[in-house]
Amino acid sequence: MLPSPEDLLARYDGFLFDLDGVLYRGEEPIEGALDGVRALRDAGRPVVFMTNNATRTPDEVAAFLRKLGFDASPADFVSSATATAEMLSGRAGADAFVIGERGLREALTSVGIELLDGDPEHADLVVVGLDRQLTYAKLKRAGLLVQRGAELVASNPDRTFPQTDGLWPGAGSLLAAVEAATGATPTIVGKPHPPLFESARDRAGSRNPLVVGDRLDTDIAGANRVGWDSLLVLTGVSTEQDLATASERPTYVAPDLRFLAGLRGSPAAGA
Repeated sequence: MLPSPEDLLARYDGFLFDLDGVLYRGEEPIEGALDGVRALRDAGRPVVFMTNNATRTPDEVAAFLRKLGFDASPADFVSSATATAEMLSGRAGADAFVIGERGLREALTSVGIELLDGDPEHADLVVVGLDRQLTYAKLKRAGLLVQRGAELVASNPDRTFPQTDGLWPGAGSLLAAVEAATGATPTIVGKPHPPLFESARDRAGSRNPLVVGDRLDTDIAGANRVGWDSLLVLTGVSTEQDLATASERPTYVAPDLRFLAGLRGSPAAGA
């Protein structure tokens, strides 16, 4: 049963939101999302946005959210790229061969990881994310480096991502090719694995966060792995029909985020 907005404020000290399918679809905010997020901020609760997308920088995502009407800054955003960099921050000075785009590359350099291009003979790390300019030569080099001892790390396991003409291969599909060629077992950062969730919780400064998502297999499964409560909104991928047979169960289910708008101006604000 979905509790009242005031009960949610009493139970949770931070709110971790997935993006696509929860706050927006394409270039449009989902009905109720703007008011729901604004109400939580007005009530004094930390809000952090998290995504498996490793291609965009925090500045780019924050600018996109502001364009849609959300109050957002780069500091409010955690991606599988920033979480990967955070996980590797203790490896400053290590070098990495990267299959990935600007968001992942800039995140790694920001924590002192040296990026290797071309045809290096050895690397400390091979880091795999989505790379829409991937070539066979680069895939071959990643495989050879892992065979020679490089540690394999992946930003996220998403095998596909939706586009207007269908499902395109995602970072998980590229990772699968490297795994198949090497037999290596990767360390995976993004949802449903714990590192991204833990990074978002730390960013919120929360001890008892609520995860808000639209996918049972990533958002809800990931929250269950780390033992946190979750809210599934039915505005994205997973449906009521999926819930009927799902092994991963959310704590709460809501049609969308409109119910949170009732927090605005309530006596619970700032409690």
